[in-house]
Amino acid sequence: MIEGTDGLFARTEEFPNPQARARLAALVGLDGLIDRLATDAVALLDPTTIQTWSKSVHGEVIPAVKALADRTPLFVFAGDVGVGKTEVAEVIGQVIATRTDADVTLYPLSLTARGRGAVGEMTTLLTRAFERISADFARARRGDGRASSLGVLLVDEADALAQSRELAQMHHEDRAGVNALLRGIDGMRTDGLPVLTILCTNRLDALDPAVQRRAAIIEVFERPTHTQRAALLERLLAGTKLSAADINVLAGATAETRDRPYSYTYSDLRQRLVPEIVLAAYRQGVAVDSVIADEVLARTPPTRPFEAMSR
Repeated sequence: MIEGTDGLFARTEEFPNPQARARLAALVGLDGLIDRLATDAVALLDPTTIQTWSKSVHGEVIPAVKALADRTPLFVFAGDVGVGKTEVAEVIGQVIATRTDADVTLYPLSLTARGRGAVGEMTTLLTRAFERISADFARARRGDGRASSLGVLLVDEADALAQSRELAQMHHEDRAGVNALLRGIDGMRTDGLPVLTILCTNRLDALDPAVQRRAAIIEVFERPTHTQRAALLERLLAGTKLSAADINVLAGATAETRDRPYSYTYSDLRQRLVPEIVLAAYRQGVAVDSVIADEVLARTPPTRPFEAMSR
């Protein structure tokens, strides 16, 4: 990793790298989704791949492929807190790099780069961010349309930056910020830069309609299913005294209930429940088993949905 430049980005990360490979492997249950998103990203960033497919199966580059080439390489990841959208956005470059055999750079827009309320600051910072990325990838596209390097621009908590301009109470500086974001995204598409922009949000309905219209993919991340929870718990609790049946019961206990109509998130399981199970067993000097797991589960409720927390 390289430290952020001029405060624009929290950091830049080059793919492929061993740390990202390990983080990717930890995203149990999201394999199929990541595979599909990476496939779509490659098609948008490297049009030659889908052109080759079209010639192979249709004998020519069909008009629909040409229409796809006009789509903006913009993904919107929406969903509740802790469902994995930001984690996927941060490591998808690893999959893209592996598939294209090209270097991929992640540019996460820094939270501090969103401005401190000064008039014009947001617009200036966004403009600088896009200028930096444009400079980095101005010569990345070769004459045959393929790219020697690719980029991923990540904007987390995008609803705070790209909220709808239709809101009557929206400050003019915020409107200018949304306009700057749209100009930057459109500019990269017009210039044919091989850069994928990913916006993550807890509130899809808060994003400006123009942002949503431009998105090639809007993916809504859900809380994990029973199968996904069981797979994650099995991986994290391997080597303990929990049997496969115990894991299945634990996965069932982390589902929604009549009194609590929402299940545990990936973060609830990975960052709260399982670590607390380990610590509880460690404090008692015993092995991790179903008794310890049940005790911890009883005092470790899942995170409420974002809408419920905002009321």
